[in-house]
Amino acid sequence: MKALTWQGADKVSVETVDDPTIEQPTDVIIEVTSSGVCGSDLHLISVLAPYMNEGDIMGHEPMGRVVEAGSESGLKVGDRIVVPFNISCGHCWMCDHSLYSQCETTQVTEKGTGASLLGFSELYGSVPGGQAQYLRVPHADFGAIKVGNEHEDHRYVFLSDVLPTAWQGVKYADVGEGDTIAVYGLGPIGQMAARMARHMGARVFGIDPVAERREMAARHGIEVYTDGADTIAELKDLTGGRGPDAVLDAVGMEAHGSPVGGAIQTAAGFLPDAVAQKVIETAGVDRLSALHDSIDLVRRGGTVSISGVYGGATSPMPLMTMFDKQIQMRMGQCNVKKWISDLMPLVEDPSDPLGVDDLVTHRVPLSEAPEAYKRFRDKEDNCIKVVLDPVAG
Repeated sequence: MKALTWQGADKVSVETVDDPTIEQPTDVIIEVTSSGVCGSDLHLISVLAPYMNEGDIMGHEPMGRVVEAGSESGLKVGDRIVVPFNISCGHCWMCDHSLYSQCETTQVTEKGTGASLLGFSELYGSVPGGQAQYLRVPHADFGAIKVGNEHEDHRYVFLSDVLPTAWQGVKYADVGEGDTIAVYGLGPIGQMAARMARHMGARVFGIDPVAERREMAARHGIEVYTDGADTIAELKDLTGGRGPDAVLDAVGMEAHGSPVGGAIQTAAGFLPDAVAQKVIETAGVDRLSALHDSIDLVRRGGTVSISGVYGGATSPMPLMTMFDKQIQMRMGQCNVKKWISDLMPLVEDPSDPLGVDDLVTHRVPLSEAPEAYKRFRDKEDNCIKVVLDPVAG
C-alpha cells in the first residue's frame, strides 16, 4: 500500500509499505477514506523529531470502511468507522473511569506516558498511523466509532480528534450561558472550541495572528483579535476590567513570540536523537507565550484550559501569579470516547450547529501529502485544515 512516512526532520514522503494485517482478534483493517492532518503532526517533523524513526507512518485522524474484521472485533466487512487517535481497551481501571487517554492496557510504560496513540512517535508506542491506504485498528471492539452513510466523510472524520478535543477543552473551561471565554489559537481545534463555547451560550473572543483564521472564526459569530498586549488590555476592558471567565490555549508548544523556547527547540534539533530526547525530557523546550498570555488574561478565580500540546518537562511557569490569581488549570490528552454521545447528534444534525461543513480548506490526494504538510506548516494558501484522500487517484 501507499502511506505517508516520516523521513527526517521537516521531511515526509509517500512510500510503498507492507499492508497491515490482523494481529489480535479485536483488530480490524480499514480502507482509509479520509485522514486529517493535525498541528500535532507538524510537531513530529520539528520539535519531537528525535522520537521518530525513518519510515514511521504518520496520521491520527482517520476513518474508513472495514475490509477485514477480527473474530472478537464486533464489526463486519463494510462497516464505516471513525478511529479515535488514542487507543484504549475499554475495560481497565482508567477506562472504567472514562480516562481513555490513560488506558492501562496500552500505556507506554517504558516512556512513562499514557495510552498509545496512532502515528505518534516512540513516546506513544510507534503505532502505524492512518495517513495511508489501509490501517490496522487495535482494540476496535471498543474504540471504533461506527457511523452511518447519510453524511460525507468531513462530517464524521473529526470525531477522531478535533471535535472531542475541542469539546473537552470547553468542558474543562466550565463556561456556559452568559460566561466569557477567550480562545488562543484559531487553528482547527481553536476554531471548533470557539464555536462550541458559543453554542453553549458563552461570549467568545478568538485570538490569532493569521487573518484567514480570524475571518473563518468571525463567520461563526466569534469576536476576533490579533495577539499581543493591546488585545489583553482590550479584552479586560470588555469584561469589566477583570478578564474573561476562562481562557482556552489551543496553541501549544510552538507559539509565536517565544524566542527563548524557539532557540532551545532549534538547538535540540541538531543533537543526536538520544541526546535530544534527554534535553526534551529534562529541559523547558516549549514556547510559552500563548500560555503565559492566557494566565495574564484570565480573570482572578478563572480557569485556563489547555488543549494545545506541550512537551517540555521543566518549562518555566509564573507560579506566583497563578497562585495569587487563584487560577484553576485543566489539561490533557482528550478522552475521545467519553464525548462521542454528546457530539454525534450535533454532527448529524442537518442544520450543522457547529459549522463542521466550514472547516476543511484543503482536501487532497494522499500523493500530494508532502506539499500539503508544507502548505499547512507555512500557513500558505489559506490552509487551515487539510484532509487527505487515500482513495483519490
